[in-house]
Amino acid sequence: MSLLVTDVTVGDRPGRAVHVDGGRITWLGAAADAPAAGRVVAGEGALLTPAFVDAHVHATATGLALTGLDLHSSMSVADAVTAVRAAVARSGNGILLGTGWDETGWPEQRGLTRQDLDAVVGDRPAYLARVDVHSATVSTALLDRIPGIADLPGFSPDGRLRLDAHHAARQAAYGAVDGVQRRAAQRATLDAAAALGIGSLHEMAGPEVSSADDLRELLALAAASPGPRVLGYWGELSERGGLDLVRELGLAGAGGDLFCDGALGSHTAALGSPYSDRPETAGHLRFDPASLVEHVRACTVAGVQAGFHCIGDAAVEQVLDAVSVVVEELGVAAVRACRHRLEHLEMVSDRVLERMRAWDVVASVQPAFDAAWGGDSGMYAERLGVERALTCNPFADLADADVVLALGSDAPVTPLDPWGGVHAAVDHRTPGSGLRPFDAFDAATHGGWYAARAEHPAGPLAVGAPADLALWATAEGLSRVLADRARPECRLLLVEGVPLG
Repeated sequence: MSLLVTDVTVGDRPGRAVHVDGGRITWLGAAADAPAAGRVVAGEGALLTPAFVDAHVHATATGLALTGLDLHSSMSVADAVTAVRAAVARSGNGILLGTGWDETGWPEQRGLTRQDLDAVVGDRPAYLARVDVHSATVSTALLDRIPGIADLPGFSPDGRLRLDAHHAARQAAYGAVDGVQRRAAQRATLDAAAALGIGSLHEMAGPEVSSADDLRELLALAAASPGPRVLGYWGELSERGGLDLVRELGLAGAGGDLFCDGALGSHTAALGSPYSDRPETAGHLRFDPASLVEHVRACTVAGVQAGFHCIGDAAVEQVLDAVSVVVEELGVAAVRACRHRLEHLEMVSDRVLERMRAWDVVASVQPAFDAAWGGDSGMYAERLGVERALTCNPFADLADADVVLALGSDAPVTPLDPWGGVHAAVDHRTPGSGLRPFDAFDAATHGGWYAARAEHPAGPLAVGAPADLALWATAEGLSRVLADRARPECRLLLVEGVPLG
């Protein structure tokens, strides 16, 4: 059935209308000239925009945080333990999952330990991810389920796990989630996204953060009923069979959270020089260069988009060095056609900018990271020193270099919050590093389509573009919403022309 959304403000122009048929925009113009439609939605002057695209999400983990133990607001070890105790009292006997604790700024000046957990969970397995999801604290009962974990890199007897030990614990923890819990979590994420005007999610799956079955079920759930579309990515090297699942499920790419390094908060992001607050380490590169070259080569030959989690500058350079080898072998046109992605790109040199622009590599970034940890006194400054910290997340430099940016949340690391992400990209904590307001909005909408190689040539609000639209509960134009840092409520979301809500 054709649909007309009429009497809306598009951009800053009131009195507009958009006609939709077959899941596509078929006409837009003055409301007085609108064609007839099978269904009419009266906008009453409200703002109509392209729906948001969250370019980096972990749907099941996000849903488990939405429906379970969320420790983002904990202000101390004692506060977090109190939250854990309450969660134990109100939940069943299965594994206790939580996420979001952040010890930076806690008065105890330390993170949670397994002794803290054991005191309240007893013999129940528990996994509490740190906010960056690159380390976690686990209970003794969970450790006892993982043979050989004490011999893995990153193991600590106090239950605070990093590196390979953390990956093993995460797999065990999420492997204990049954199908009913998983579907409920995924449904919660899709519902939350729809309520926020998010029309598409880029799901960053992989063997270390979820599972092939988790991804299959999420794609099936999203396809079975109206709601945000899910574009799947699988983060596993080609030499380990990573392209097989991409072909089987018709995924958007072979990458996403393909972990070339870790995170700054956990001291596992790979740096070119040591951490300021822990000079004995510069983090860790997880793959040898030959494996990355083979992955980029295999993806490029197959015409598949590759993607890499690379936060530290050493990891970024390693990935781009691998791309450069493939450019020499297969030519720049073949590489540009794939639009390979760098996820969480935070540390950027002039050389990185030049290479990304030349090879059309997409910067998939999370502005909420800067809002939470940037500036001259945040976690970045603590880990890197003020000078290096103030160069992190240089969104303006990327945009000025014509590197395409796509905005995401990395939920559950930071919440689904598209307007908040746009405003954080503008209000960067380092002066001069933020985006212009309309550029930030474009990165949160059109940037996500471009990042998935699915953009419409004339943009997301043009005839022929997919009818992914959001109607907002405000009579202001887009420029005023951006200037006021408003977060209007989504009145109606259309995905492929189907109204939700």
